[in-house]
Parts: sequence; structure tokens; C-alpha cells
Amino acid sequence: MILDKFSLNGKAALVTGASRGLGHQIAVALAEAGADVACHSRENGGASAAIGTITNLGRKAISVVGDMADHNVPQKVADTVLEGFGKIDILVNNAGMIRRSPAVKYTEEDWSAVIDVNLSSVFRLCQAVGREMISQGHGKIVNIASLLSFQGGITVPAYTASKSGVAGLTKALANEWAKHNVNVNAIAPGYIETDNTSTLRADETRNRQIIERIPAGRWGNAHDLSGAVVFLSSPASDYVQGHIMVVDGGWMAR
Repeated sequence: MILDKFSLNGKAALVTGASRGLGHQIAVALAEAGADVACHSRENGGASAAIGTITNLGRKAISVVGDMADHNVPQKVADTVLEGFGKIDILVNNAGMIRRSPAVKYTEEDWSAVIDVNLSSVFRLCQAVGREMISQGHGKIVNIASLLSFQGGITVPAYTASKSGVAGLTKALANEWAKHNVNVNAIAPGYIETDNTSTLRADETRNRQIIERIPAGRWGNAHDLSGAVVFLSSPASDYVQGHIMVVDGGWMAR
């Protein structure tokens, strides 16, 4: 039955940045589809809400803590999840940050911080988890890209560079790992109601301009990504490789 291909029963997943927003909802969606989920957050207790919800669904949930800007954390996160679950079938790289400033004033500190968290940590965690997936002969990696994987944006040079890099990295890893039955894909969310977009939504003019361009006529919310992430994490997407799935209410089609 086709719906069976969307089941994640018996799967072990790791979601980074699961404390709130997209990461929280992604972790819960994977659990609703049947997976046990390791929820990463930067600080102790950060993912407690997601863990509580997942546990109430009857799934196993564990907390994993670490600052992804630290070069050593991705491997430690992978090791902790492997110790807790014994395997990692699904990895969702969602942790990210944004810092806004005109390019001519953008500081080296802001540039390095954003690139480290949004791109370098994604590579390091993909590398650590990818080794295990290749060894076990299967796996699903879903990276969270952005509309700025395709567009330039304004006053977010590091964020744009990092998310363009995530799209390219996704394709590069898919090229290498598809033969090992490891699927590497990405989701590019459109304008979603999260902490990262609070500045835009608070600007009355910019908020109106954004909604006017979105064919769906509204900002997206975290729930709008649930179906896409379950699909890319499930057997239903076994022949999908290196794809950047846009979930944007039609923004890119306008």
C-alpha cells in the first residue's frame, strides 16, 4: 500500500535545532510518522517541549545538547545519538542562525558565526552521520536550505552564502552517497513565521510586500513543512536524490 511507504516505524531520527519553530515541528512530525527522535538544542533543556510531545505520542525521545559553532560538537552529537538509539536512519540539519547588516558593514565575527553554524556544521554532521549510514547500507539526510539558496536577499550576505552552500553541499553528497542507498536532499522553506523572520514581519511595508508576492497570500508556518520532511525521510522518496524541494506558497513561481 502506498501509505506504507510514508511510514517511519522503527526508524531513529536526529533533528538539530529542535528547541522551537521549524525544528520543533519537524521532530514532532517525524514522531507522528513513527520515528524515535533525538532532539538537539544548543542549551540544556532547550528541546524539552518537543521531547514531551514525542514521548506523549508513544515514541522514544532523547535530548542532545551542543553549540554547532563548536567544530567538535557535530561528531559528539552523532556519537550521543548512536549511543542512545544504536543507529541513525534519518538526519535533519535544521539548526541555523541569521545576522543582518549591510554588506559594507558586515563584521568578520558575524560572517564566521553564520557560516560556522549554517554550513560548516552541516557538513561536519553529514560527514559523521554519513559514515554510519554508509556502513549500515541506508539512510536519509534532509538539509534545511532557504529561498536564499536561489536568491540574493538584502543585508544577509552570510546567510545567503551559507544557504547557497547548503544547496550545493546537498547535491555533492547525493552524488557520492546515492550508490550506498543514502538519500541526501534539502527543503527550501519560503517565508515562514519563525524567530528568524520576526524583523520582516514587524516591518509593516515589507510584510505587505512579501504577502503580495506569495500566490498563497500568506506567510507559511512550521506545520507546512511536515509533509515534505516526512516524504524525504521515508521510503516514498527512495529515488529522490540531490533535490532542493521548495515549500514557499508559490513564491519562486511568481
